Amino acid sequence: MLVLHVVGARPNFMKAAPVIEALSKKENVFQLLVHTGQHYNTNMSDIFFDQLGLPEPDINLEVGSDSHAVQTANIMVRIESILLKEKPDIVVVYGDVNSTVAVAIVCAKLIIPVAHVESGLRSFDRTMPEEVNRILTDQVADLLFTPSIDGNENLLREGINPVKIHFVGNVMIDTLVRLLPKAKMPTIKNLPNDYALVTLHRPSNVDDPQMLVQILKALEEINSDIPIVFPIHPRTRKLILSFDINVDFMRGRMIDPVGYLEFLFLQKNATAVITDSGGIQEETTYLGVPCLTVRENTERPVTVDIGTNILVGQDMDRLCNEMSKILKGRPKKGAIPDFWDGKAGLRIADIIVSRK
Repeated sequence: MLVLHVVGARPNFMKAAPVIEALSKKENVFQLLVHTGQHYNTNMSDIFFDQLGLPEPDINLEVGSDSHAVQTANIMVRIESILLKEKPDIVVVYGDVNSTVAVAIVCAKLIIPVAHVESGLRSFDRTMPEEVNRILTDQVADLLFTPSIDGNENLLREGINPVKIHFVGNVMIDTLVRLLPKAKMPTIKNLPNDYALVTLHRPSNVDDPQMLVQILKALEEINSDIPIVFPIHPRTRKLILSFDINVDFMRGRMIDPVGYLEFLFLQKNATAVITDSGGIQEETTYLGVPCLTVRENTERPVTVDIGTNILVGQDMDRLCNEMSKILKGRPKKGAIPDFWDGKAGLRIADIIVSRK
């Protein structure tokens, strides 16, 4: 059985690692790893392969950055020849990036079975490119692996055959559980004992200069109460510079992206996390760290219903008020959702192999 995995961006690597590891222990299963090159920055890509214990990609499509249409089209063109040559028995795609939907569509037209890891998540906001990617991928996939029970409910509502749907748990948590003991302090000068960790990259937050200024002003206010540590996405840094926004208060607080082990350390030890990332909502829930999400919606509602996550939307007064509650010792308490136990990759591998 030949299983071909496709990854393209940083979150994919964390999801693929436990599945590849679990399948490596199965007899007569051969694996190929294709990296589309959607993320190509060293700290956004290469260092993750090292830290996660992923094998070097067998193939790199090297598509690089571009508009959604151009990037997706380039992936589709380049993956087709690989699929025709290798003739995999199944292709596994991860998450909701452009690489995911591009490869799923090509496989569907070549009649190659597709497994979608992290299926069924919905924000119900189609202005988000990721939401379109999720919906389209799930419509053409043959195996749909959901991380939480709301994923099953969403897929059934959309008319997906129940036979295709498998609630397996969260592969991101597999990686977190395995590597948490190896989390290491990043090389940051004078890292404070208490700090708020910040990540921002969503277009709704960083593409609009007025919104970005509002968020940065709120962070400046928060920074007066607790130091901020801000590993800044290259795209966000570029936009701050292009909009000529004064971020003097962030001097020494904005750092380059860090590896997974370093970021895990920062999350684990943060007083709170302010983010617009989906995966970080999940990781903070498992770690029991308060998370304030600067989004109007989330495709991971289990982190709000059960976990430590609070959606503050784009209401900066609420962001500051919720942070004030945390600093006063009144954070939201949470629990760990079902099947977030470090064994999702094993469940996925068993189901894939059962198709032989």
